[in-house]
Amino acid sequence: MADEPDNVVPVMLRRLDTKVDRMIDDLHDLKVRVTHIDEGQAGIHRRLDRIEDRLDRVERRLDLVGPAE
Repeated sequence: MADEPDNVVPVMLRRLDTKVDRMIDDLHDLKVRVTHIDEGQAGIHRRLDRIEDRLDRVERRLDLVGPAE
């Protein structure tokens, strides 16, 4: 009886464990990518804020708008 087939439960559990490990790796990769996107978006917002400040100064110097409220 050396050629006895493996019990199906441990085989299925090993497959499930392998799939869960892949999902954990994929989730980690996604978290890293989302973090990079968030950081990039924050940088864009900082640049837009600076541009808006500069534009306000230019408009005031050219008397295109009234005094700051």
